[in-house]
Amino acid sequence: MKEIIKAGKSFDQAEKVLIMIHGRGGTAQDILSMAAYLNVSNFALVAPQATNNTWYPQSFLAPRVANEPSLSNALNTIKETVLDLEKQGFTKEQIYFLGFSQGACLTLDFVAENAVRYGGVVAFTGGLIGEKVDHRNYHGDFDGTPIFIGSSDPDMHVPVSRVKESTVLLEEMGARVTEIIYENMGHTISQAEITQVNKLIFND
Repeated sequence: MKEIIKAGKSFDQAEKVLIMIHGRGGTAQDILSMAAYLNVSNFALVAPQATNNTWYPQSFLAPRVANEPSLSNALNTIKETVLDLEKQGFTKEQIYFLGFSQGACLTLDFVAENAVRYGGVVAFTGGLIGEKVDHRNYHGDFDGTPIFIGSSDPDMHVPVSRVKESTVLLEEMGARVTEIIYENMGHTISQAEITQVNKLIFND
C-alpha cells in the first residue's frame, strides 16, 4: 500500500501539481517542508513515502539488479502517482517533479524512462541509476521539458561525472537541461539552487 502525503492546493483548485521525492533516510514530510522556499503557491503537492525511508538499498551506482526489487517498486510508486494525478485531470504538462539525493536519482530515472513534455523537473544532487548509464532503459521525447540538476564538486554520493553523463542523455532526449555544479557545496540543498529553480522551473 503506497503512502502519499498531500499538501498545498487541493486538486480541484490547483493549476499544477508537484511530485516531491525524498532522499535516503528522509521522509515525505521533510521534502514537503521545502515547498515553503519554492514558488509553488498555486500547486498541489504530493510526496510518496518510501518503506523504511529508503527507496532502494545500495548506492545508485550499483548494478541495477543489486537494488531490485526495491528499485522497480520505487519507480512504480511514481508511475502510479502520475496515473492517479491524470485521473484527477492533470495533464503531463501540469505535472512537475522534484527530488533530493536518492530521490533525485529516482526522479531522473523515472522521467527518462517515461519521457514526454512535463511541466518541469528538479534534481537536487542526483544522476541516472546504474553501474553505467544504459541508454536502453530510457524512452520517449522530453519535447523541451526544463530540467534543473544541481550538485556539489565533490559530493560523497554522487560523482560529477555521472551528473554530466545524465545531462548529456537527457539533452539527447529533448530536455532543456540546466546543470550547475557548485564547488564544495556539500550534500545538501543550497539557497543558490533554490533561487535557480524558482527562476527556471517555477517562474510564473
